[in-house]
Amino acid sequence: MNNQLILENFLEVLASEKGLAVNTRISYKNDILQFLVFLEKNKKKINEITPIDIEKFTSKFTTQGLEKSTISRKMSALSHFFIFLLEENIIKSNPIHELDLPKQIKKLPKILSVDQVEKLIKSSREDQSVNGIRLNTMIEILYATGIRISELVEMKLSATYAEKNFLLIQGKGNKERLVPISENTEDKIKDYLKIRNEFINNDTDSKWLFPSKQSSKGHITRQRFNQLLQTLCERVNLNNIRISPHKLRHAFATHLLANGVDLRSLQQMLGHADISTTQIYTHVLKDRLKKLVSDNHPLSKIEIN
Repeated sequence: MNNQLILENFLEVLASEKGLAVNTRISYKNDILQFLVFLEKNKKKINEITPIDIEKFTSKFTTQGLEKSTISRKMSALSHFFIFLLEENIIKSNPIHELDLPKQIKKLPKILSVDQVEKLIKSSREDQSVNGIRLNTMIEILYATGIRISELVEMKLSATYAEKNFLLIQGKGNKERLVPISENTEDKIKDYLKIRNEFINNDTDSKWLFPSKQSSKGHITRQRFNQLLQTLCERVNLNNIRISPHKLRHAFATHLLANGVDLRSLQQMLGHADISTTQIYTHVLKDRLKKLVSDNHPLSKIEIN
């Protein structure tokens, strides 16, 4: 796969999975193009990148007099790019993790409210066609479990039989984890399974939970799911808040923390290898802890004259 095609696929993932704004995607494209030009000048292939190569590229950021926000964005672009390369098996390990690079300014994406998610789910339930039932099931699984869109579309049919009220998710690095689901979500999946054969060719069988007659991969693609999601959002006037699969994952995490789930349990459900990745949500935890202290600590009930 040549560099241009890799870049195009990366930008598609940013749009379909991450839901990044157009201007952000343009900036990321330019940042990665600069990096690819750097590799070409140094006669390096993408699968040959070493931490030293990245260090050489990023060392010029400060000497060029770039603002901290610009450096942070470039680092974010590189971080997203290497995660993509790893997930697509273009590289075997992430070289950026081995370096002590300038810290990124971590920003939590705008979180969907409970009301917004409920409106989306309620609207998706109104379409009782086979396509509508499939879309609704996929949306409800995303919000009920917080799994990645790639984990959803690549979920095998056998994942639903691992254990009652659990889904067996195969995450990054082929690591498996059990994610709990409610009885409502389990019932939703059972209803979908009744019409699942509508998406399978008569002369074939499929191992995928969400098969597709049109996809060469045998399952619905993340790009196709995103198209269907955006069409639904436009129909119910939710397109102005840029709902994406990644934002449903963020909503899952934020809403659970706000309702008392501990950070370690959330880390396990999200499939984060490092707790530091999950800690981006601690602003919610801080707000909840402040309220707990305010409502329950004895000193908060003492009147000062």
